[in-house]
Amino acid sequence: MIAVIDNGICNLRSVTKALEAVGAQVRVVRTPMEVEAADADGLVLPGVGALRDCVASLRATGLDRTVREWIEADQPFLGVCLGMQALFEHSEEGGEGGTEGLGVFPGRVLRFVRPAGYKIPHMGWNEVRFTQPDSPLREGLAVEGESFYFVHSFHCVPADPALVLAECDYGGVFTAAIARGRCFATQFHPEKSQAKGLQIYRNFAAVAAAAAEAGA
Repeated sequence: MIAVIDNGICNLRSVTKALEAVGAQVRVVRTPMEVEAADADGLVLPGVGALRDCVASLRATGLDRTVREWIEADQPFLGVCLGMQALFEHSEEGGEGGTEGLGVFPGRVLRFVRPAGYKIPHMGWNEVRFTQPDSPLREGLAVEGESFYFVHSFHCVPADPALVLAECDYGGVFTAAIARGRCFATQFHPEKSQAKGLQIYRNFAAVAAAAAEAGA
């Protein structure tokens, strides 16, 4: 069972449909009690829109603590786009002073500054290079040259380079995905990335199933 967090602003339907397409059982959750009741093997935080709204919604329901404790316990977790940015300490998004994130990992989320000719937001297909080639999230995918769909104006800068799972070049290299233990997050949208994106969800579901079998 994969629990998908509904924070009120996420691309819920496309993510749940993608997970179901790869054979996962899915339950939408809105509170910590629903996460517990789902007895889930994996937790997914999707997201579109404003980070401030996303974090505020998680804090209002108590799901911010659920996400932090879930990751600290090394239970399978997947953040998507805004769900990746929310894991860091602070973002430049949100006007003066920016927005505080969940602080799961040290690092910042910065506004894209790119040379002339590069449009912001970064929108469309782009190739990624996996810097953790042995990661289970890369199973069935090439180390270099796989294309995924991006839509974002901000990018994550982890304080620890070892956290980086994949990189992308858009007028300069930026972090396209992160991984530590059974926690994964992607700046790109797997649910919008056709067969390669479905492989990401298939791999995450496999990680969750293996963790459940191992009693983690």
